[in-house]
Order: sequence, then structure tokens, then C-alpha cells
Amino acid sequence: MEISTAAPTATLLKKRSRLAAVIAVAAVVVSAPYASAAAGQSSPQPVVSGVRTLAAFDFTAGGSPENIAVNPDNSLTVSILGGYVAAGERPALLRVAPSGRTTVLVAGQPGDAFSGITQDHDGSTYYNVVSGDASRVGVWKLPPGGAPRRIAALPTGGMPNGLALDAAKRTLYVADSSRGIVWAVPASGGKATVWLTGPALAPDPSVPFGVNGLRFHRGAVWVSNTAKGTLLRIPVTAAGTPGDIHTVASGLTGVDDFNFPSDRSDVVLAAQNGRNQVAVVHPDGTIETVLTASDGLASPTSIAVQGSRLFITNAGFAEPHDAKVQRGTINPAVLNCGPAS
Repeated sequence: MEISTAAPTATLLKKRSRLAAVIAVAAVVVSAPYASAAAGQSSPQPVVSGVRTLAAFDFTAGGSPENIAVNPDNSLTVSILGGYVAAGERPALLRVAPSGRTTVLVAGQPGDAFSGITQDHDGSTYYNVVSGDASRVGVWKLPPGGAPRRIAALPTGGMPNGLALDAAKRTLYVADSSRGIVWAVPASGGKATVWLTGPALAPDPSVPFGVNGLRFHRGAVWVSNTAKGTLLRIPVTAAGTPGDIHTVASGLTGVDDFNFPSDRSDVVLAAQNGRNQVAVVHPDGTIETVLTASDGLASPTSIAVQGSRLFITNAGFAEPHDAKVQRGTINPAVLNCGPAS
């Protein structure tokens, strides 16, 4: 995906909107077989309940939430995909208090879009900046009480998206959706190197987003591929290199980012953007839809979990552009989030 220097955020939003439309049409065409394939498990009780809006945003002014992380004080850090309007800078990285009140952490420059977020044990926040400006695009770090700085440059014309930290190896992994690459970046800063690429991560001509969401979980890099509707697990070897790619699930139409309700289990909660759904992906690959548009979903892009609390960013690509962050309550017993085998 080529992002113009003049207005990469507007271009990105347009392509994201086009992608949502493509996925929505595809969802209608394939809904019957996918529903049949996913019907292997269903929960007698709701997996998620009490879903409500925590914070609302003005989509037309660039307020399109993209990614989310839960802070130690129970507030949220939220990245804003549409980083600016013509009148001036728009906040691109926000703190959302438990009350829903928002505070600007980092204001993006014209041409920026902010995407993936991850956090370190010391309270530092790492985030991706998408830009046509070579001095801006890449991985940035915001230390507690400090100023943001770029710790690794990435090539222009790409789409840095999902971001995760392997705390033990002090390595950040970055999903580049348009290039079909997972980059590796030292957490201390330095040169970004290609960690993994290939057909399993690539986009296709009809869906310009390949590898999208990314998490580090139980010794492996997990990624979603929006174009292929897959969830993949790639073990990290002792040498730090990628092991064999394992397809955990397919048929996840419009999958965006995802998360794990428990660090002891491989159960996944996945946002399906164009379908306005959140699905549970069980370790055997079975897919179970647990939230839909009837729960207020509006182009869900990312999920964060803390204990029994679930948070969802909704980009609001489709009319009426209901961009927002939602919260709900997970029933862990229904998810069966015990130790993974």
C-alpha cells in the first residue's frame, strides 16, 4: 500500500474504509458456510455481557480509534488512526480514564496515523507511526513522564500495524500489513530487521491488508492475516529466529487485531472488522461469534483484556461512523481459559 506524503492519514482511512466494504460484501457471500464451520462450539451462557460505550469519538474530525492497551492504573492508552484535521493537529495517542474522560498523551503531526500499541514493565508505551515522512514513520517510545522518541525507522510506503514486545528477549515485533512482513526491533532502539515474510503474511489485490494484528504469547509470535482470514502462531526459537508457521484458525473473515483473555491459555478473542463481530477462537481452531453489531460494534479493530474486563476499539468506518471504545465483562468460566495443553 502506497501512502502519499501529502495526506497519508486520509489515504489510509479511505483504504481502511474500502477494505471494510470489501469484507462486508465477502461476509454476505460466505456467511452460510463460515457459520456452519464455526458452529462446532457454542456457549450456553454469554461469553461477554454488559457491553457499553466508554468513550465516543468524532470520526469526521479524524477520531478513529485503532489500537488499545490497559494501563496499571486501569486507564487505557488508545491510538487514533486519523491523526489530524486541516485546522491543526489532532491527538493521536490518548489516555482514556475509567470514567471515559480523555487526555492527550502525544499529538501527531499532519500526515501521521498511529496504529499498534504495546507496553513494557516499567510503564513505557511503544507505538507505531504511519507516515509518508521518512523522519516520522517507525516505532516510537513514550516513557513514563517523558517525551516520545522514535527508536526505529521503518520504510515509507508500508503500513506498520500490530505491535508486541517479547520482554525476555527485549525484542519488539511489528506487523507490516501492506508489505507482508514481521519486523524485529530491539526494545532499546536500533535497526529494524525482517524477522519473517512470505505468502502466509501477504495481502492480495482485493484486500490490501495482509498480516495485521500481532501478539507475543507463550513463547510465540501470533499474527492475523486479514486478506486470508487466518490466525497464525510462529514459535520463537532459542536463537530468536522464527519456527514453523502453524495455522491456528481459518475462516476469520475480516480479522483485525486480537488478544488473549488469559496468559495461561491459547483461547483468543478476535475483532472481525468488516463483519462487525468479535469471535472466540478456541485452541482447536473452532470459531464462535460472541458479539455482533447488535452489541453496538462499529468496525471493531482491536481488543484489550484485563481480568474479566474487555475493551474494544471501534473505528466507525461505515455509516453512521460510530467511532468509540466499548467495555464489557467476560465470563472466564464459559471461555474455559485454563492452562493450555
